[in-house]
Amino acid sequence: MYSFYGTWPWYVSGFLIGAVMLALIYFGKNFGMSSNLRTMCTALGAGKTADFFKFDWKTQRWNLTVVLGAMLGGFIATHYLSDGSGVNLNPQTLVELRQMNIDEPNGKLLPDALVSPEALQSPKILLILLLGGILVGFGTRYAGGCTSGHAISGLSNLQLPSLIAVIGFFIGGLIMSWLLLPLILN
Repeated sequence: MYSFYGTWPWYVSGFLIGAVMLALIYFGKNFGMSSNLRTMCTALGAGKTADFFKFDWKTQRWNLTVVLGAMLGGFIATHYLSDGSGVNLNPQTLVELRQMNIDEPNGKLLPDALVSPEALQSPKILLILLLGGILVGFGTRYAGGCTSGHAISGLSNLQLPSLIAVIGFFIGGLIMSWLLLPLILN
């Protein structure tokens, strides 16, 4: 019998994402996590200093519930639906992480080599995280949305720009993980 504990199979998650996307399309809405940052900045008054933030943020309140739902869902999954096994990585992935001097996550989502208090005292790690954040922010703005907006919402609407963006995300991820990350961390 199927258990709610642990990782859910792809066909359950995929069906739920598909059902939500059909509902959004029916109601004429577009999903994207990065658009919530613009909405939150506008709600907090950023429209007074930049034209990009001058819009009626109240029309996007429904999308802010997505952020709340993601946080609440993550909390529920971690505290009430987890079997305690954490993240299970492929053994070959663990070997490759060790070759880059990255410790095994041991059930955590991020390795201590990048986010521990000791690592955050390293100027190199801080620069990597800062530059990575800036590049993600720039890329999200330049592409007109984030990975979830393009890969889930854009592809569901059969938008060619979203297909191009998703292909770019994958190529960028492959270049980073196979070429740049080993150079940066060694």
